[in-house]
Amino acid sequence: FYFRENNSGISGEEVPFPEIIELNVGGQVYITRYSTLTSVPDSLLWEMFTQKSAKGLARDTKGRFFVDRDGFLFRYILDYMRDQQLVLPDHFPERGRLQREAEFFNLPELVKLLTPKISKQNSLGDEGCQSDPEDASPGVDTVRTLSSVGAAAACSSLVPSVMDGKRSGFITIGYRGSYTLSRDSHTDAKFRRVARIMVCGKTSLAKEVFGETLNESRDPDRPPERYTSRYYLKFTFLEQAFDKLADAGFHMVACNSTGTCAFAHEQTDDKIWTSYTEYVFYRE
Repeated sequence: FYFRENNSGISGEEVPFPEIIELNVGGQVYITRYSTLTSVPDSLLWEMFTQKSAKGLARDTKGRFFVDRDGFLFRYILDYMRDQQLVLPDHFPERGRLQREAEFFNLPELVKLLTPKISKQNSLGDEGCQSDPEDASPGVDTVRTLSSVGAAAACSSLVPSVMDGKRSGFITIGYRGSYTLSRDSHTDAKFRRVARIMVCGKTSLAKEVFGETLNESRDPDRPPERYTSRYYLKFTFLEQAFDKLADAGFHMVACNSTGTCAFAHEQTDDKIWTSYTEYVFYRE
């Protein structure tokens, strides 16, 4: 059977495709309109679905048109083809891979939207001076500023210093403390020293702030761009951690604490109080 589609790239002609089309992209099933797939002239999907015959197109076992590409990223390709706008989640980590998919589907305008603004003005190759994919916001501002200056040398000299030393981000400091309290007198409380001050956050930020005082033995191979909650400090005074964070430009933005109580011994009424406290710091 042949269908007439007035909004397609071959308007007014009979086409061998229904109005609603099912696609299998890398194992992910998508259902969309014929007009959406043919909305960008000369794109790969436009070429596929403006043919006079569908016999040459691959299909899966259920008869759906099959495309051997990344099924997860195709949702953004399809969204773009619906209204020619790019909308990505915050801190989207696969921008480079999505750009490659846009190139495969022959969507040049989408490729431009995904290309770093400064990539054509520097000598560092096609990748340009891209920011950390998990820390996109400050990198974008830096790239925009450098683009307005238009200096290729600035890309290699200014961006690394900003990325290596002044990234924005969060660092969480956590610790456990306990003390024994006698029923008879509050003055008899016996405090235990804080055993360990834990550090949670991006590896690069933690190393920048705490340096040699950061114990990495529990997570020694963590890449700089990844996050960890297994680091701890080699000292036991919270004020030392606070001083280092303040020197690095961090400010406390939140804190919380929880506590539990248990009897120290069955024969006495002495109680052991245990608390866990977290302090959240942020640098703009």
